[in-house]
Amino acid sequence: MTAAAAPPFSITTGILSLVEQIGEAIGRAEAAVPGMDFRLRREARVRTVHGSVAIEGNALSEEQVSAILDGKRVLGPPRDVQEVRNAIAAYDRAEDWVPSSESDLLAAHEVLMGGLAQTPGRYRAGEVGVVGPKAVHHIGPPAERVPELMAELLAWLRETREHPLIASSVFHYEFEFIHPFEDGNGRLGRLWQTLILTRWKQLFSHVPVESVVRARQSDYYAAIERSSGAGESTFFIRFMLEAILDAVREGSPQETPHVSPQVERLLRVLDGEMSRREVLEALGLRDRKWLRQAYLGPALKDGLIEMTRPETPSARNQRYRLTPAGRHRRGRTP
Repeated sequence: MTAAAAPPFSITTGILSLVEQIGEAIGRAEAAVPGMDFRLRREARVRTVHGSVAIEGNALSEEQVSAILDGKRVLGPPRDVQEVRNAIAAYDRAEDWVPSSESDLLAAHEVLMGGLAQTPGRYRAGEVGVVGPKAVHHIGPPAERVPELMAELLAWLRETREHPLIASSVFHYEFEFIHPFEDGNGRLGRLWQTLILTRWKQLFSHVPVESVVRARQSDYYAAIERSSGAGESTFFIRFMLEAILDAVREGSPQETPHVSPQVERLLRVLDGEMSRREVLEALGLRDRKWLRQAYLGPALKDGLIEMTRPETPSARNQRYRLTPAGRHRRGRTP
């Protein structure tokens, strides 16, 4: 039997470093898993579902997703509500599915897109593309090639000896490149990467990677576009590993740094992207040096905020915003 051809990608030193860092973060996080209470697991599920559907333009909030998870009625666009219900059902059933099984992949699409797509659970018959908020990022291969391409990709996934972190990212990109369904490709690709990772480490069943990807949505599409232009998934692998690392760290109590009262105040007032002057005014401060030393510096160091232009820290139009870890921390601040 001939081995399945490997999709094109390169393993760089940066990728290897990220794999090592994720391994270390998982080691620290796994010790906390037995003590993780239902509330934290539930919160992670809400953020996972919300993150994945929000990337596709779903307008419901995390609070509304939480209410739907509780079986409550929610006022909102019917399609958005249905998308959330389907996503919850799909993630609930994920442990029953085998990542390399085509029948399970089709079943997952049917759950995700039931009542939303014309042919849920069936490969597309027409042409489609990866569409971002402002542009078309990729046009999928001809529809007649989809069954063959998916068979090859699933065979590779079944046989590969690549590290699950890399294999799951390669699969995610190649799945989006093939775009096998008329709709729902993005959310199914993200679900399937989580499924692959969960089969490796159960920890990933409650690590909200999708929420981190949602926070970096423009970078997500850019990584797909760059990889398509390069003809290999290397750029996308790196993007996903960075998102996974942040998600594992964010979900681990042992990764949560001690935060000073000043930084806690900063997290409470930071709204969207704000300039240094706007932050000063929001905090009621006048001393720029004190702002940098006691507020911005520590928050940047702990990964709770980030610059919009990190390559030029002193830029006049520099602004600051919360990272996913910062938003998570603010949500837990009294």
